Amino acid sequence: MVEGIIGIKKGMTQVFDENGNRIPVTVIEAGPCRVMQVKTNDRDGYESVQLGFGEKKHSRVNKPLKGHAQKGDMAVSRLLREFRLVGDDVPELGQEIKVDLFEVGELVDISGMTRGKGFQGVVKRYKFAGGPSGHGSTFHRAPGSIGCRSEPGRIQKGKRMPGQMGNKRRTVQRLRVVAVDIEKNMLVVKGGVPGVNHGYLEIRKTIKPRKK
Repeated sequence: MVEGIIGIKKGMTQVFDENGNRIPVTVIEAGPCRVMQVKTNDRDGYESVQLGFGEKKHSRVNKPLKGHAQKGDMAVSRLLREFRLVGDDVPELGQEIKVDLFEVGELVDISGMTRGKGFQGVVKRYKFAGGPSGHGSTFHRAPGSIGCRSEPGRIQKGKRMPGQMGNKRRTVQRLRVVAVDIEKNMLVVKGGVPGVNHGYLEIRKTIKPRKK
């Protein structure tokens, strides 16, 4: 079976358990996803399943994508992602993968693109303390000295400096599934996940075993 599914982040809210404890949760619209392609070792060199999520306007699709979807007599998907195969159960072309792939209490890893914040300085990007705030100071939010001595005589790689902040792929691991609604294709997980509301997510079964 496929190890994961594609979803859309709907937003955050809170629920209460049987003891009255408040749990912050994220609501995700997960699937249904169509199996667009099944890759095998003999033909592709590895095993995986390509899932498609949503539909794209016919006028905005190029010929390669149209031909790819027509192999299974399916509509062109808005988003394509590959997931590993787990076990011997191989899905068929065109089969729907739904949110019942997960169970309540299961741990999942969720990947997505973080919020893009544009070009930012070191105070916001890396939490630098900055300089004195008094009127006489000429050093407020600058990064300070970045150079080295004659050895190595250059700026080292990885130096924390101003630049693009956010809009990077990030994964949050070991989030517990709080609820699964098969009829509405909704998945509720404890905690926050990367990205903005209505952003795409990849939900996979966790790669780390449960802690003792």
